[in-house]
Amino acid sequence: MRRAWMKSFTRWPAVLNVANDMKQFYTFIRKEFAHVLRDRKTLLILFGLPIVQILIFGFALTNEVRNAKIVIYDQAQDVASQQLISKMAASRYFDIAYAVMNRAGIEAAFKKGDIRLAVIFPQGFNNDLLHTHHAQIQVIADAADPNTATTLTSYITAIIQDYMAAQEPYQITPQIRYLYNPQLKGATNFVPGVMALVLMLVCVMMTAVSIVREKEIGTMEVLLVSPFSPLMVIISKAVPYLLLSLINVTTILLLSTFVLQLPINGSIPLLFAESTLFIITCLTLGIFISVKTNSQQVAMLISLMGMMLPTILFSGFMFPVENMPLPLQLISNIVPSKWYYNIVKAIMIKGLGFSAIWKETLILAGITVVLLFVSFKSFKIRLS
Repeated sequence: MRRAWMKSFTRWPAVLNVANDMKQFYTFIRKEFAHVLRDRKTLLILFGLPIVQILIFGFALTNEVRNAKIVIYDQAQDVASQQLISKMAASRYFDIAYAVMNRAGIEAAFKKGDIRLAVIFPQGFNNDLLHTHHAQIQVIADAADPNTATTLTSYITAIIQDYMAAQEPYQITPQIRYLYNPQLKGATNFVPGVMALVLMLVCVMMTAVSIVREKEIGTMEVLLVSPFSPLMVIISKAVPYLLLSLINVTTILLLSTFVLQLPINGSIPLLFAESTLFIITCLTLGIFISVKTNSQQVAMLISLMGMMLPTILFSGFMFPVENMPLPLQLISNIVPSKWYYNIVKAIMIKGLGFSAIWKETLILAGITVVLLFVSFKSFKIRLS
């Protein structure tokens, strides 16, 4: 009895040590919770990022094409053409932008990028159905984005087939024509998107990380007390990446031309000028990120996640912007890569000049000026 009591007594220090360790462990957990809850940036990443991503991906990631702007050139103006136009207008896939009265208006709308598809009804459409039981409809699609073009033509074909099923024995044959990319090469959509993505990631991330690195190792203060102005210090950090990015543009264009067999239909000097403007926009965005961050890890995370996802989702490179809800469409307007992607397609694929891309150019220039102004207003001459 005494031996058992003594044995249980000797176990008490071990039990007390375990209890003490658990108490310390609980204290550390509580301290970490307090640290996380005090850090608003961490809370935003933990809870805000998953919510934003699931909402954006839920609305943006879809293979459907909805609310695509089309025009209808109805030369027939008869019962059958009006019935078919009504079925197209009732479809959630199409948004009939406006009616055109000639083929020149259709061509101008395609060049401006206002429409994705045009449907042309020939004269005597209803008479052909009544007398020969056969008629034709011409369908013209903008194949600069081949995936969207084939999807929209398949939608139109399905509507026509549905109309024919209710009007037997009539037969309507859609004559499909693909503009700018008759062979439906995927490179016409891939190359402009890759140019926007590569330049955005390289310019933004490299500029942001290089400037923040100077802050971390303490050399930024030495540079700021030198005879050079802070503006010259920052610009000198960005110039090398401007030149290297122009080399990237040249490499991509050479590969697309000689390897992918994708010709440059527009002005090469104009394409390089617009690329230079976009690179400068990306560099100013990198400067803005470096001003707002103090560590390379944070700068790299913002550059990768904050730039790659908007470029993929909101530029129109992979998913049509018109598919998205109106708030996301409005957000896409502040993504620089969206405008550069449209510029490259207009010059490289459609062979258009500056008159077709002046709006996109002004928007990129405006974004650049705003970013530069905010960055240098926020830049601190003395680092803490």
